[in-house]
Amino acid sequence: MAKTRQLLLLRHAKSSWDDAALPDFDRPLAQRGEKSAPMMGAEIAGRGWLPDLVLVSPALRTLQTWQLASAAWPRPLPPADFPHGLYEASAHAVLAEAQAAPASVRTLLVVGHNPGLEDFAREVAGPGSDGQALRSMTEKFPTAALARFEFEGAWDGLQFGSARLTHFLKPRDLG
Repeated sequence: MAKTRQLLLLRHAKSSWDDAALPDFDRPLAQRGEKSAPMMGAEIAGRGWLPDLVLVSPALRTLQTWQLASAAWPRPLPPADFPHGLYEASAHAVLAEAQAAPASVRTLLVVGHNPGLEDFAREVAGPGSDGQALRSMTEKFPTAALARFEFEGAWDGLQFGSARLTHFLKPRDLG
């Protein structure tokens, strides 16, 4: 029987544009992002969606999102990897990173950026996806939003259109 896998896609929280001279890669979170990241992390934990592996873009705002989201999670934290390819990644690059997850991983969390993360989410959503979640996600994938997918089989078998979007959560939805 095929193993059910869970894929979580978390867009980085709201970043700051206060310092125009700062390179994009080095932009930190804004105050709003510092509030929404822990809220989304608490929601992930509260729903029992804790990952076995986390892939995080190495940009400062994604690193800070990961640190704040996981701050209240049980220790030890799951292993995290910081592939440079997730920074400014295309939908195909995000797919390749997910497909490379080890077979032992049941739940994978990817913390990344738009437009690649949103494009990937739209492309990977297939038959059986929750209609309301899909409509909300395709309308807008805001900062600190979380998309949860399920699919059957191995990570290397994940393809566009092969996963079911089950939930799409935005910080605004959580209060």
